[in-house]
Amino acid sequence: MFVDTVRQVGADQWEHIALGEWTVRDLVGHTNRALLTVETYLGQPAAVVEVERPADYFIRARAALADPAAVAARGREAGQALGADPVTAVRETAERVLAKVGGAVDDACLTTPVGGMRLIDYLPTRVFELTVHTLDLSAAISVPVTLPEGAAALTLDLVADLVASRPDRVAPLLLAATGRQALPPGFSVFSNPSTCAKKH
Repeated sequence: MFVDTVRQVGADQWEHIALGEWTVRDLVGHTNRALLTVETYLGQPAAVVEVERPADYFIRARAALADPAAVAARGREAGQALGADPVTAVRETAERVLAKVGGAVDDACLTTPVGGMRLIDYLPTRVFELTVHTLDLSAAISVPVTLPEGAAALTLDLVADLVASRPDRVAPLLLAATGRQALPPGFSVFSNPSTCAKKH
């Protein structure tokens, strides 16, 4: 889905603003990191599992890694790293990383910035990133996207887990999801809507 959406970026759209201060190129670069980090962490085995649930990855990252300026800078750097042919760079990254994931065991223990995780527990965090940011990209370049059923279900499950960790967010989300009232302005499953929800 991500690769197919990147293919639809127009030649004149790469420098358009897409999300916050990010251009389309920056957003694609940041989203591509969801693949690259899998490759990196597969090469960094961990001795013990410290983070057991995908939601816990985001909860820990929210506390330790969500500096808005740093996240924005990493996105810009990742965008520039795509080079002169971003479409090919993204496709090649996806092919390479998916092959590595296909050859790895589910319980391979990876070193992530927030602690050791099993591959099978880390991958949903990457699906979440790819799903949400592909929706951001599709909106930025005005092309429709249909979420694969598996990615949609996994992402919604993770959203539910994140909301459950913040009891004050549960009622507003349930009321909005059942058509009773709109979400409050700036609502996010993350602590800081202005940073994590848009750029993490």
